[in-house]
Amino acid sequence: MVTLDESIIARLKTHGKTFEVFVEPEGALALKKGDSVKIENILAVEDVFLDARNGDRPAEQDVINAFGTTDALKIAEKIVMEGELHLTTEQKKKLQDEKKHRVISIIATNAINPQTKGPHPPARIEAAINEAGVHIDPMKNVDELVEIAMKAIRPLIPIRFEEVKIAIKLPAQFATKAYGSVAGFGALTKQEWQNDGSWIGVITIPAGRQDELYSLLNRLTKGSAETKFLK
Repeated sequence: MVTLDESIIARLKTHGKTFEVFVEPEGALALKKGDSVKIENILAVEDVFLDARNGDRPAEQDVINAFGTTDALKIAEKIVMEGELHLTTEQKKKLQDEKKHRVISIIATNAINPQTKGPHPPARIEAAINEAGVHIDPMKNVDELVEIAMKAIRPLIPIRFEEVKIAIKLPAQFATKAYGSVAGFGALTKQEWQNDGSWIGVITIPAGRQDELYSLLNRLTKGSAETKFLK
């Protein structure tokens, strides 16, 4: 369960009554969109209310008339699926800020400037999002918001999602220890151990993670790794 401070109210009006439950916003949104979410993991209180803020509970017969059961979990799931989610101004602002940060991070990680083949700094992406006036709707999931943001900022900065392939050679003295971290950084498509103990591999990564990869290689091999940009 989640804490009340982290929760919002999900509300369903039915059979002449209003029923409410406290739920975690991200999980409730995911459940409402059909994702596999266990209701017990997103409920702050395993109870149903007429007025959640004041703690007013409905009569048992009213609950049975409306839902055909008194099982709080089943009722809560129905309220989330068929009802409305209500954010306070503070909750809405917090959720918008969190989602905006995630949108920027995803774009910065996966997108490049097709003119330079290099990644865009997060600050540049944020500036473009602000300039384009992108509205971060807290009721939309992050994938939808990324699509909206990308469409809005393309006229402002050259940008597109792309993956790149990079060939890497790890010197023998670092290969054994560095191999696991490098191979796990992206999708390993080719690899080969050389007779001298060095390792050669090709990995596919989001284009925006190139600098992160080179930083990792420098740290693991003290700057002695060799790389070749393939795509």
